[in-house]
Amino acid sequence: MTPQAGIALPPERPGYPAPPDLAERRAQMATGIAAGAFATKAPALETEMAGLRTLRFDAPGTPRGYMLQLHGGGFRIGRPEFEGPFSEALAARCGVTIVVPQYRLAPEGPFPAGLNDALAALQALHAEAGDAPLIVSGDSAGAGLAASIGLLAAAGKAPPIDAIVMLSPWLDLTVTAASYASNAATDPLFGTESAQVAADLYLQGFDPNHPLASPVHCNDADLAGFAPSLISVGTGEVLLDDALRFHSRLEAAGRSCRLVPIDGMEHVAVVRGFDLPGALETFAAVADFADGILAGSFRRGED
Repeated sequence: MTPQAGIALPPERPGYPAPPDLAERRAQMATGIAAGAFATKAPALETEMAGLRTLRFDAPGTPRGYMLQLHGGGFRIGRPEFEGPFSEALAARCGVTIVVPQYRLAPEGPFPAGLNDALAALQALHAEAGDAPLIVSGDSAGAGLAASIGLLAAAGKAPPIDAIVMLSPWLDLTVTAASYASNAATDPLFGTESAQVAADLYLQGFDPNHPLASPVHCNDADLAGFAPSLISVGTGEVLLDDALRFHSRLEAAGRSCRLVPIDGMEHVAVVRGFDLPGALETFAAVADFADGILAGSFRRGED
Protein backbone atom coordinates (compact mmCIF):
# COMPACT_ATOMS: atom_id res chain seq x y z
CA MET A 1 0.00 0.00 0.00
CA THR A 2 1.28 3.47 -0.86
CA PRO A 3 1.57 5.71 2.23
CA GLN A 4 -1.11 8.40 2.35
CA ALA A 5 -0.84 11.91 3.73
CA GLY A 6 -2.69 12.65 6.94
CA ILE A 7 -2.27 10.62 10.09
CA ALA A 8 1.32 10.61 11.30
CA LEU A 9 3.38 9.66 14.33
CA PRO A 10 4.83 12.57 16.31
CA PRO A 11 8.48 12.43 17.40
CA GLU A 12 9.43 10.76 20.66
CA ARG A 13 10.06 12.86 23.76
CA PRO A 14 12.03 12.26 26.94
CA GLY A 15 10.07 11.12 29.96
CA TYR A 16 10.83 11.09 33.67
CA PRO A 17 11.20 8.43 36.38
CA ALA A 18 8.14 6.69 37.76
CA PRO A 19 6.83 8.25 40.98
CA PRO A 20 7.31 6.10 44.12
CA ASP A 21 3.70 4.89 44.27
CA LEU A 22 3.81 3.68 40.67
CA ALA A 23 7.20 2.04 41.16
CA GLU A 24 5.83 0.23 44.20
CA ARG A 25 2.77 -0.92 42.29
CA ARG A 26 4.96 -2.33 39.54
CA ALA A 27 7.11 -4.10 42.12
CA GLN A 28 4.05 -5.67 43.72
CA MET A 29 2.86 -6.92 40.33
CA ALA A 30 6.28 -8.42 39.60
CA THR A 31 6.18 -10.18 42.97
CA GLY A 32 2.73 -11.54 42.21
CA ILE A 33 3.82 -12.85 38.82
CA ALA A 34 6.86 -14.51 40.40
CA ALA A 35 4.50 -16.15 42.90
CA GLY A 36 2.33 -17.61 40.14
CA ALA A 37 -0.15 -14.95 39.09
CA PHE A 38 -1.13 -15.32 35.41
CA ALA A 39 0.64 -18.68 35.31
CA THR A 40 0.26 -20.75 32.15
CA LYS A 41 -0.12 -24.52 31.85
CA ALA A 42 3.26 -24.73 30.11
CA PRO A 43 6.06 -22.18 30.44
CA ALA A 44 5.94 -19.49 27.79
CA LEU A 45 8.97 -19.09 25.56
CA GLU A 46 10.74 -15.91 26.64
CA THR A 47 12.51 -14.36 23.70
CA GLU A 48 13.36 -11.00 22.14
CA MET A 49 11.61 -9.34 19.24
CA ALA A 50 12.72 -5.99 17.83
CA GLY A 51 14.88 -5.55 20.93
CA LEU A 52 11.86 -6.03 23.23
CA ARG A 53 11.41 -8.71 25.88
CA THR A 54 8.68 -10.89 24.43
CA LEU A 55 6.66 -13.92 25.46
CA ARG A 56 5.82 -16.30 22.64
CA PHE A 57 3.04 -18.85 22.50
CA ASP A 58 3.55 -21.08 19.48
CA ALA A 59 0.71 -22.79 17.70
CA PRO A 60 0.74 -26.57 17.84
CA GLY A 61 2.15 -27.70 14.51
CA THR A 62 2.33 -25.33 11.56
CA PRO A 63 0.67 -22.02 12.52
CA ARG A 64 -2.43 -20.97 10.62
CA GLY A 65 -1.45 -17.36 11.27
CA TYR A 66 0.17 -14.96 13.70
CA MET A 67 -1.07 -12.53 16.34
CA LEU A 68 0.56 -9.57 18.05
CA GLN A 69 -1.02 -9.29 21.51
CA LEU A 70 -0.60 -5.98 23.38
CA HIS A 71 -1.09 -5.96 27.14
CA GLY A 72 -3.08 -3.40 29.08
CA GLY A 73 -2.19 -1.44 32.19
CA GLY A 74 -3.06 2.16 31.38
CA PHE A 75 0.23 2.68 29.51
CA ARG A 76 2.02 2.86 32.88
CA ILE A 77 1.97 -0.69 34.26
CA GLY A 78 1.57 -4.08 32.66
CA ARG A 79 3.71 -7.00 31.59
CA PRO A 80 3.46 -9.67 28.88
CA GLU A 81 2.61 -12.20 31.60
CA PHE A 82 -0.79 -10.50 31.94
CA GLU A 83 -1.72 -12.06 28.60
CA GLY A 84 -0.34 -15.53 29.35
CA PRO A 85 -3.41 -17.71 30.02
CA PHE A 86 -5.47 -15.99 27.32
CA SER A 87 -2.69 -16.25 24.72
CA GLU A 88 -1.85 -19.85 25.57
CA ALA A 89 -5.49 -20.89 25.26
CA LEU A 90 -6.10 -18.99 22.03
CA ALA A 91 -2.91 -20.31 20.42
CA ALA A 92 -4.05 -23.86 21.16
CA ARG A 93 -7.68 -23.26 20.18
CA CYS A 94 -7.03 -21.48 16.87
CA GLY A 95 -3.61 -22.77 15.83
CA VAL A 96 -2.15 -19.26 15.82
CA THR A 97 1.28 -18.21 17.07
CA ILE A 98 0.98 -15.28 19.50
CA VAL A 99 3.72 -12.91 20.60
CA VAL A 100 3.38 -10.46 23.50
CA PRO A 101 6.05 -7.74 23.70
CA GLN A 102 6.96 -5.56 26.66
CA TYR A 103 6.57 -2.08 25.23
CA ARG A 104 7.90 1.00 27.00
CA LEU A 105 5.71 2.39 29.76
CA ALA A 106 4.98 5.90 30.98
CA PRO A 107 6.16 8.13 32.47
CA GLU A 108 9.65 6.95 31.43
CA GLY A 109 8.40 6.45 27.87
CA PRO A 110 5.61 8.93 27.07
CA PHE A 111 3.46 8.82 23.95
CA PRO A 112 4.35 7.65 21.32
CA ALA A 113 7.11 5.40 22.76
CA GLY A 114 4.86 2.42 23.48
CA LEU A 115 3.22 2.70 20.08
CA ASN A 116 6.61 2.80 18.37
CA ASP A 117 7.63 -0.36 20.23
CA ALA A 118 4.42 -2.11 19.19
CA LEU A 119 5.06 -1.10 15.59
CA ALA A 120 8.61 -2.46 15.76
CA ALA A 121 7.31 -5.77 17.09
CA LEU A 122 4.69 -5.86 14.34
CA GLN A 123 7.34 -5.27 11.70
CA ALA A 124 9.38 -8.20 13.00
CA LEU A 125 6.32 -10.45 13.20
CA HIS A 126 5.24 -9.44 9.70
CA ALA A 127 8.63 -10.52 8.38
CA GLU A 128 8.15 -13.91 10.03
CA ALA A 129 4.53 -14.32 8.96
CA GLY A 130 5.05 -13.61 5.30
CA ASP A 131 1.72 -14.12 3.54
CA ALA A 132 0.10 -15.86 6.52
CA PRO A 133 -2.78 -14.02 8.22
CA LEU A 134 -1.64 -11.43 10.76
CA ILE A 135 -3.87 -10.16 13.57
CA VAL A 136 -3.21 -7.35 16.04
CA SER A 137 -4.99 -7.65 19.38
CA GLY A 138 -4.93 -5.85 22.70
CA ASP A 139 -6.85 -5.15 25.87
CA SER A 140 -7.57 -1.80 27.53
CA ALA A 141 -4.61 0.48 26.75
CA GLY A 142 -3.22 -2.30 24.56
CA ALA A 143 -6.45 -2.22 22.56
CA GLY A 144 -5.90 1.49 22.07
CA LEU A 145 -2.46 0.71 20.67
CA ALA A 146 -4.00 -1.95 18.42
CA ALA A 147 -6.53 0.58 17.08
CA SER A 148 -3.74 3.10 16.46
CA ILE A 149 -1.79 0.46 14.55
CA GLY A 150 -4.93 -0.21 12.55
CA LEU A 151 -5.11 3.46 11.55
CA LEU A 152 -1.44 3.51 10.56
CA ALA A 153 -1.76 0.27 8.58
CA ALA A 154 -4.81 1.66 6.77
CA ALA A 155 -2.70 4.69 5.81
CA GLY A 156 0.14 2.50 4.57
CA LYS A 157 2.39 3.63 7.43
CA ALA A 158 2.59 0.26 9.19
CA PRO A 159 2.83 -3.32 7.94
CA PRO A 160 -0.44 -4.61 6.46
CA ILE A 161 -2.64 -6.56 8.86
CA ASP A 162 -5.66 -8.78 8.39
CA ALA A 163 -7.68 -8.06 11.51
CA ILE A 164 -7.81 -6.20 14.81
CA VAL A 165 -9.19 -7.38 18.17
CA MET A 166 -10.01 -4.78 20.83
CA LEU A 167 -10.92 -6.02 24.32
CA SER A 168 -12.37 -3.43 26.71
CA PRO A 169 -10.62 -0.78 24.60
CA TRP A 170 -9.41 2.56 25.94
CA LEU A 171 -9.76 4.73 22.85
CA ASP A 172 -10.31 8.26 24.15
CA LEU A 173 -7.69 9.79 26.45
CA THR A 174 -9.70 12.98 26.95
CA VAL A 175 -11.52 10.99 29.68
CA THR A 176 -14.80 12.78 28.92
CA ALA A 177 -17.15 9.93 27.93
CA ALA A 178 -20.50 9.91 29.72
CA SER A 179 -20.01 6.28 30.77
CA TYR A 180 -17.30 7.34 33.25
CA ALA A 181 -20.15 8.72 35.33
CA SER A 182 -23.00 6.41 34.36
CA ASN A 183 -20.95 3.24 34.96
CA ALA A 184 -18.86 4.43 37.90
CA ALA A 185 -20.72 2.17 40.31
CA THR A 186 -20.38 -0.95 38.14
CA ASP A 187 -16.68 -0.72 37.22
CA PRO A 188 -14.43 -1.53 40.20
CA LEU A 189 -11.20 -1.54 38.19
CA PHE A 190 -11.15 1.74 36.29
CA GLY A 191 -12.60 5.18 36.84
CA THR A 192 -12.28 8.85 36.02
CA GLU A 193 -9.48 9.55 38.49
CA SER A 194 -7.32 6.56 37.58
CA ALA A 195 -7.90 7.15 33.87
CA GLN A 196 -6.91 10.81 34.14
CA VAL A 197 -3.76 10.00 36.10
CA ALA A 198 -2.77 7.37 33.54
CA ALA A 199 -3.51 9.67 30.60
CA ASP A 200 -1.45 12.48 32.14
CA LEU A 201 1.53 10.18 32.75
CA TYR A 202 1.35 8.93 29.17
CA LEU A 203 0.63 12.15 27.31
CA GLN A 204 2.72 14.56 29.39
CA GLY A 205 1.10 17.62 27.85
CA PHE A 206 0.52 16.16 24.39
CA ASP A 207 -2.89 16.76 22.80
CA PRO A 208 -5.24 13.94 23.93
CA ASN A 209 -7.30 14.46 20.77
CA HIS A 210 -4.48 13.23 18.51
CA PRO A 211 -5.90 10.21 16.65
CA LEU A 212 -2.93 7.99 17.48
CA ALA A 213 -3.43 8.70 21.19
CA SER A 214 -7.24 8.63 21.01
CA PRO A 215 -8.37 6.70 17.91
CA VAL A 216 -12.01 7.76 18.37
CA HIS A 217 -10.91 11.26 17.33
CA CYS A 218 -9.55 10.22 13.94
CA ASN A 219 -10.84 11.77 10.74
CA ASP A 220 -13.38 9.87 8.66
CA ALA A 221 -10.78 9.43 5.93
CA ASP A 222 -8.42 7.72 8.40
CA LEU A 223 -10.86 4.79 8.68
CA ALA A 224 -10.75 3.94 4.98
CA GLY A 225 -9.02 0.59 4.73
CA PHE A 226 -9.25 -0.16 8.47
CA ALA A 227 -8.96 -3.94 8.85
CA PRO A 228 -11.92 -6.11 9.92
CA SER A 229 -12.24 -5.86 13.67
CA LEU A 230 -13.90 -7.16 16.80
CA ILE A 231 -14.70 -5.11 19.90
CA SER A 232 -15.68 -6.75 23.18
CA VAL A 233 -16.77 -4.68 26.19
CA GLY A 234 -18.78 -5.08 29.37
CA THR A 235 -21.94 -2.98 29.42
CA GLY A 236 -21.04 -1.80 32.94
CA GLU A 237 -17.52 -0.61 32.09
CA VAL A 238 -16.56 3.05 32.18
CA LEU A 239 -14.99 2.47 28.76
CA LEU A 240 -18.33 1.37 27.25
CA ASP A 241 -18.78 4.63 25.35
CA ASP A 242 -15.27 4.42 23.88
CA ALA A 243 -16.15 1.02 22.43
CA LEU A 244 -19.61 2.01 21.20
CA ARG A 245 -18.40 5.22 19.60
CA PHE A 246 -15.54 3.57 17.71
CA HIS A 247 -17.81 0.77 16.55
CA SER A 248 -20.32 3.32 15.26
CA ARG A 249 -17.62 5.24 13.44
CA LEU A 250 -16.29 2.09 11.78
CA GLU A 251 -19.78 1.07 10.70
CA ALA A 252 -20.46 4.55 9.33
CA ALA A 253 -17.22 4.30 7.34
CA GLY A 254 -18.36 1.00 5.86
CA ARG A 255 -15.80 -1.08 7.74
CA SER A 256 -16.49 -4.54 9.13
CA CYS A 257 -16.61 -4.42 12.94
CA ARG A 258 -18.20 -7.03 15.19
CA LEU A 259 -19.38 -5.61 18.53
CA VAL A 260 -19.71 -7.98 21.49
CA PRO A 261 -21.30 -6.18 24.46
CA ILE A 262 -21.60 -8.41 27.53
CA ASP A 263 -23.79 -7.69 30.55
CA GLY A 264 -22.09 -8.21 33.91
CA MET A 265 -18.55 -8.47 32.52
CA GLU A 266 -15.83 -6.49 34.26
CA HIS A 267 -12.91 -4.76 32.59
CA VAL A 268 -10.66 -7.13 30.55
CA ALA A 269 -12.18 -10.18 32.25
CA VAL A 270 -10.95 -12.54 29.54
CA VAL A 271 -7.29 -11.87 30.37
CA ARG A 272 -7.82 -11.72 34.13
CA GLY A 273 -9.41 -15.14 34.51
CA PHE A 274 -11.68 -17.49 32.60
CA ASP A 275 -13.78 -17.97 35.74
CA LEU A 276 -14.92 -14.33 35.66
CA PRO A 277 -18.38 -13.45 34.29
CA GLY A 278 -18.27 -12.90 30.54
CA ALA A 279 -14.72 -14.17 30.08
CA LEU A 280 -15.59 -17.42 28.32
CA GLU A 281 -18.16 -15.64 26.15
CA THR A 282 -15.52 -13.14 25.09
CA PHE A 283 -12.97 -15.89 24.44
CA ALA A 284 -15.46 -17.77 22.27
CA ALA A 285 -16.20 -14.60 20.27
CA VAL A 286 -12.49 -13.89 19.75
CA ALA A 287 -11.79 -17.50 18.75
CA ASP A 288 -14.68 -17.52 16.28
CA PHE A 289 -13.57 -14.21 14.79
CA ALA A 290 -9.95 -15.37 14.55
CA ASP A 291 -11.04 -18.63 12.90
CA GLY A 292 -12.79 -16.64 10.20
CA ILE A 293 -9.73 -14.51 9.56
CA LEU A 294 -7.36 -17.49 9.57
CA ALA A 295 -9.66 -19.35 7.17
CA GLY A 296 -9.47 -16.47 4.72
CA SER A 297 -12.89 -14.89 5.22
CA PHE A 298 -11.11 -11.56 4.82
CA ARG A 299 -7.68 -10.96 3.35
CA ARG A 300 -5.49 -7.89 3.40
CA GLY A 301 -6.85 -5.05 1.35
CA GLU A 302 -10.32 -6.55 0.94
CA ASP A 303 -13.36 -4.48 1.91
